[in-house]
Amino acid sequence: MKNDFFSQINSRILIFTGLLLILQITGQDASASPTRFKALVLTERGGQHEGFVVAALDWLNTFAAEKNFEITVINHASDINETMLAKYSVFIQLNYPPYTWSKEAEAAFIKYIEEGRGGWIGFHHATLLGEFDGYPMWNWFSEFMGGIRFQNYIAATASGKVNIEDAKHPVMNGVSKSFILSDDEWYTFDKNPRPNVHVLANVDESTYHPASDIKMGDHPVVWVNEKMKARNVYFLMGHHANLFKSDDLKRMFGNAILWVSGNEGNPF
Repeated sequence: MKNDFFSQINSRILIFTGLLLILQITGQDASASPTRFKALVLTERGGQHEGFVVAALDWLNTFAAEKNFEITVINHASDINETMLAKYSVFIQLNYPPYTWSKEAEAAFIKYIEEGRGGWIGFHHATLLGEFDGYPMWNWFSEFMGGIRFQNYIAATASGKVNIEDAKHPVMNGVSKSFILSDDEWYTFDKNPRPNVHVLANVDESTYHPASDIKMGDHPVVWVNEKMKARNVYFLMGHHANLFKSDDLKRMFGNAILWVSGNEGNPF
């Protein structure tokens, strides 16, 4: 009986050792944890926002490795459909506008948001709402963003002081109460989205440098639409690569990814 017991122990040790060797040979780490979630990143490439997109993707690759999630980058919306979106817990609209989408892509995205099939983060060009390049305004997306239409922007770019309004929201975990962002293109809209969304931060237009006459007055720059089942957050900023020199911007972005994916319990 004693010999049988030790034989069983030795057999199990040999099996475990063999598994470790197989993992080493195939390049896998036995201690590695499984991928937590997958994120789809829809980018706008080229043009004046290319620097911001490149900086964002560089940061995203590093953050994804640290937090153990996967990213897939696409540069157009034509491939988007329900089957594709079902693979992803997070959809990041990285400066891609709300037009040029196919009707199938629009319908799939609407279901994704309205039915809470995943979480969404949008930057800058996601609120370029209106008639552009021969495309009509996507009315559903306008309502998603608070019932707004793009009106103007500070073409020369300016720095501005961002003030946090809801410091208790998970997106603002560890973010400074106020901070300066440089070289941004501060969009204005035909009306304030505040009545239709929950505002997390605003920009103090009196701090623009250089000063500008293009203003909204009360000017939200980060908000969420709590009427949708999907967790979502929009960031007005997103024009220049220098934005990724801001620790506060990177912290908001990281927090947003973890929050919309349902992983906010693992802070940035």
